[in-house]
Formats: sequence, C-alpha cells, structure tokens
Amino acid sequence: MIDTAADGLLFESLRADALTSPDQLRELYEQPNENALRKEIDHLTEETRALIGCSSLMFIGSADAEGRADVTPRGGPAGFVSVLDERTLVIPDATGNKRLDTMHNILQTGRVGLLFLIPGRPTTLRVNGRACVSASPELLAQLTPVGKPPVAAIVVQVEQAYPHCPKSLMRANAWRPEQWLPADAQPTSAEVTLAQLNLPGLTIEQIEEIERESLRTRYE
Repeated sequence: MIDTAADGLLFESLRADALTSPDQLRELYEQPNENALRKEIDHLTEETRALIGCSSLMFIGSADAEGRADVTPRGGPAGFVSVLDERTLVIPDATGNKRLDTMHNILQTGRVGLLFLIPGRPTTLRVNGRACVSASPELLAQLTPVGKPPVAAIVVQVEQAYPHCPKSLMRANAWRPEQWLPADAQPTSAEVTLAQLNLPGLTIEQIEEIERESLRTRYE
C-alpha cells in the first residue's frame, strides 16, 4: 500500500522504484507491429493535408528551456491551420488569455508537438517538428483569422507525421453525448476558477459574470 501521509512526498516515493531505462520499459510490452512504425513519415501526404483541412480543434504541446511542459488547445473554423506545403504548416494566433505560454516556449526551444482532431470523428493526427513565431505581414495575410486578424503565427516544419488509431476517442466515448456525464457531475468552470484564484471577497457570481463577458467579447 502506498503511504500518502507525507504531504508533497508522494511523487518522490513513487519515483524511487520507477523505471529508469528503455530496456526496463520494453520488458513490459511487446514490440510494435511493422505498420505502427512504418506509418510515421516526415511529411504530409495528400490525405493528411486534407485531414488538417477538416480539423477545427487541435492541441499544441511545447516545453521551455528547462523542460517544463505545456499543452494548450486551439480551435477555429475547419481548416484554420494552413498547410503551405508538405512540410510546412502555420497556426494563426487567436485571442486568448495573453499569457503566450506556447510562443514563449517556442522562442526558447524551437519545437512543438501537435494533435489534430475532427469533432464527431475518431481520426487524429500527430505532427511533431521544429517551430518558430512569425509576425510577417505577408504570411499573416494568407491565414484564416480566428476572430480578428492574427498578430502572430506559429510556423511548423514537419519532421514526424503520424495518424493515430481511433481507440482512445472510442474508449472515451468522446463524441457520444448519450455517454457523457451530466453537467452537475463536475465542478463548473466558475467554481474551478474561484478555487484557483482564492481571493477574499470574490464570489462565484462575479466569476460567472466575468466568464459571460469574456465569451461575449471572445474576439477582442
């Protein structure tokens, strides 16, 4: 039984006997089949370019120079990510919280991992590669705005393109509303935010009003 009494030390206790080498990890799993390896390529095919053109939701993974990782969602009209050629795609900046975590990470490490999804469909596409942040007016003019015109864009050079099997989305019942939890089974966004901010005097009603206003002016 895992001892959780020492607050903050649980991770260290679990890490003490964690795996430390690829050989140890591989002992637990069979080798991947040939197709699982072969379907990773270094460019976008006509089919994966079409898939990106259908995607209205994606996730960007990045890390800073010290290895602190971050994953953030991006959404827009289908095809909001532009494919310039078989090895280059561009993600327009969209109005958000203005923390710019992803772009700060790219400036430090020059790398990203992308996961493209199509709502209602089980297909996903993973793309990894080099990245930079561009504010070129000529480039920005070619992009599909997500709300107002983008101030900057993330340019990605494709090094790995890998279509995933649909098992994860099927296991999650991601696109099956009849399997979703009822709304009152989880904390609301306002409740989560209130707990995170932990500011004396701040009420749930105030947070809800801030959220409504933020969504109303989401393109500003």
